Amino acid sequence: MENVFIPYEKALSILEEHKGAFPQERRDLEDCIGAHLAEDLIADRDFPPFDRVTMDGIAIDFDSFQKGQRTFIIESTAAAGTPQQTLNNSANCIEVMTGAIMPLGVDTVVRYEDLTIDNNQATINLDVLNHKQNVHFKGMDIPKGTVIVKKGKKLSSAEINIAASIGKDRLLVSKMPRTLIFSTGDELVPVNQSPEIHQIRRSNIYGIQATLKEWGVSADLHHLADDKEQMLATISKLIEDYDILIFTGGVSKGKFDYLPEVLDSLQVIKHFHKIQQRPGKPFWFGSNAKGKKIFALPGNPVSSFVCVYMYLQFWLQKSLGKTGEPLYVKLKNDVEFQPNLVYFLEATLESSKDGTLLANAIKGNGSGDFANLVKTDGFLILPQNKSQFFANEVYPFVPYRSKW
Repeated sequence: MENVFIPYEKALSILEEHKGAFPQERRDLEDCIGAHLAEDLIADRDFPPFDRVTMDGIAIDFDSFQKGQRTFIIESTAAAGTPQQTLNNSANCIEVMTGAIMPLGVDTVVRYEDLTIDNNQATINLDVLNHKQNVHFKGMDIPKGTVIVKKGKKLSSAEINIAASIGKDRLLVSKMPRTLIFSTGDELVPVNQSPEIHQIRRSNIYGIQATLKEWGVSADLHHLADDKEQMLATISKLIEDYDILIFTGGVSKGKFDYLPEVLDSLQVIKHFHKIQQRPGKPFWFGSNAKGKKIFALPGNPVSSFVCVYMYLQFWLQKSLGKTGEPLYVKLKNDVEFQPNLVYFLEATLESSKDGTLLANAIKGNGSGDFANLVKTDGFLILPQNKSQFFANEVYPFVPYRSKW
């Protein structure tokens, strides 16, 4: 049975049902930033691997201090990276450096700032110490065998740091799908061309390409004229070379919107076409027998942008095995929306002094007003079957801009 004008939630379930299975490859660690991990990162030893000194100073037996001793003879010095030492006399101390392995026979570190050192003797200038202070104990952070980072995680500098610490000079990562983005329409001209009054420059595809690059996916670009036979010939060839084809425009009910018919001729199975939402209703998703995925986005730039973030991003995340809760924010201002549709509303994201994230809804002038996107940070997801949304109500928010 054909899916016609389906709800937002149904579209997500269909996308998840048809998620991809990406191949894997090993990369040198320094080439992994931004890649998606395809293996768990597991602690090969305790974190930290030994009782670690966290302050420069002296290490003492706490019992000696508790009995009233304040001056200690320095037996030796333990530097970071040197083998573990042993205190021979509990009435003495060992001078220790940050990062050194805690010597045997001592249990507490007193920092230099709280000492007077003279003639190889250290005097503690405090009346109270905490037992075992300034020591980072073995396994305190993570025990050996713990999964520190689960597969599916996008690798930032933090995960690269972890990988290096467990001896991984090469990582198994997901090989992202070969992707091609098509612009469609005779009204579109190249970016470097001065358009006639009836023309516009091709812009959607560059925004989508940049978005995919942020997600670790490289994409090529191609343009299709409004010619059914040419579209059929071009797509039939290129669909063999790519895993994902993304189209902008040509999927509505216009006289020259040939794309659904062309895809049907190429035996691409349509999983859905229209979604009960605004903007971006005429969004088409399908696949062929070889597992190639087709995302045909509306031509209006805001609609196209919305569908990339709401659906293509969701599909990629599910294909990578990623799970995660959406970001929830409070409305800063009242909103009214009468149609019985899911409403993806542009908004800026603000942080209040009490730590609350606030979304300030900023309506543009329709799905063609892509200039409004530079004023906002993401999309609120306002649910169906409701027409009034009030300040301080909480809704999901999908950001497309980093605040960095």
